[in-house]
Amino acid sequence: MPPAPTQAKLLKGPTGPRAFFFGSLLVAFVMASLCATVLYQSRHDALERARENSRNVALIAERDIERNFELYALSLQAVVDGLGSADVMALPAHLRGQLLFDRAITAQYLGSMLVVDAAGNVIMDSADDTPSKDNFADRDYFQVQRDDPNAGLYVSAPFRSRSRDGAQSIALSRRLSHPDGSFAGIVMIAINLDYFHQLFAGLSLGPHGAISLIAQDGTMIMRQPYDPAVIGRNISKASTFRHFRSATEGSFSDTSSIDGVRRMYFFRNFPKLPLIIMVAEAEPDIYAAWRRRALTIGSLMATFAIGFVVLSFVLGTQLRRRMQAESELQLLARTDSLTGLHNRRTLGDILEQEWRRAKRTRSVFSLLFVDIDRFKAYNDKYGHQAGDDALAAVARCIGENIRQPVDTAARYGGEEFIVVLPDTRLDGACAIAENIRMAISELDIEHSDSEYGHVTASIGSASWTPEQDIDVTQVIKAADRALYDAKAQGRNRVATCTA
Repeated sequence: MPPAPTQAKLLKGPTGPRAFFFGSLLVAFVMASLCATVLYQSRHDALERARENSRNVALIAERDIERNFELYALSLQAVVDGLGSADVMALPAHLRGQLLFDRAITAQYLGSMLVVDAAGNVIMDSADDTPSKDNFADRDYFQVQRDDPNAGLYVSAPFRSRSRDGAQSIALSRRLSHPDGSFAGIVMIAINLDYFHQLFAGLSLGPHGAISLIAQDGTMIMRQPYDPAVIGRNISKASTFRHFRSATEGSFSDTSSIDGVRRMYFFRNFPKLPLIIMVAEAEPDIYAAWRRRALTIGSLMATFAIGFVVLSFVLGTQLRRRMQAESELQLLARTDSLTGLHNRRTLGDILEQEWRRAKRTRSVFSLLFVDIDRFKAYNDKYGHQAGDDALAAVARCIGENIRQPVDTAARYGGEEFIVVLPDTRLDGACAIAENIRMAISELDIEHSDSEYGHVTASIGSASWTPEQDIDVTQVIKAADRALYDAKAQGRNRVATCTA
């Protein structure tokens, strides 16, 4: 006998164990999603903090460089102005030098301030009253001033100083002009790149971070971590440099063309100098703390979610077993334990339900009353166990010859059975009854006290049509009368009666 439909719905319905288990999966998924969302937001926050930190570092370095370059530019301009003053030039050489170069003498990381004539020869030196015989006509800071009257303050590319044992430097230069505007030479000052090295070394950017000062033509002036081979390299073809020239300032992620490390870059173009400051924090450093936190939280959440799902599965299994047990108990309460068919109590519910439906839909309604012939004699001769076996076999014949689950069979009592046939006319009911009768007869269960020599059954059939104004009890009585007619006619046959 299959489980009652109501119990099957409970097992699979919205309150069943399966729904409970999938609900727990949904809860675990929601919790994991919330955790992933929080961790993702935390990762985004880590990136934003790194971007803000990089911006602050860049501003600190920029302001330090701009302040010092402004001082150096003022010193150069003072020399230019002094050289154009007849009063200054009329002073003795040692006094003239002190007046012209006093602002540059005490500045840290500076080389000598030099005055160079139109041919590139040094004619004045802030460090020595007797100028060296060096010629700087080949230097870019000389050539640019010579060729461009409007060059202004020029920042050179890195070079190795000839007068300071090859120290890496850059030069700031200004043009000197004759009264007619023709080129008269330059005033220049060399800045030791150790200034930038020390400035950048004092800025914290993580184990794999980098900070660079780059000329606007792509020439690398200084980079931290420091590598002498990188100084002077032109990176104008690198993808990172294209970003540097695309806006006044900004940030982006890219892989360095120098060391292959992927970093989050922040850059600023100096507003008053032809320089770019770039601060880059490596992504492994940015996300290091986040990864540790994500691993810890993610592991705990995964463990909790798995534990929650496993616990829900165990509870769901227990719930399913309990519901199955309750279903079996309810099924036992609704079925006949010997035959597996519905019992008489359940039959009453089915009859009431089908009768109301037939009346509501005005459809035909039929009943079969099945009785095993001479069953008391069979029990007395062959014993109760054989009688029980015969009842079970007859019940199987009935169940196999009705239209399940439309039709319903129930044990009415003792050796009597009732079959409810909704939407079935009398001729259809008789055909089903005949199939049941033949199937029971073909079991060929020995019954020596029967006139047929084996177990047989008599069946009464009755039907109701919408034109009849009667109730279901009258249909049952009609089927019972038909059964007695079948027995009176010699048993092992089907008889009909009008309700």
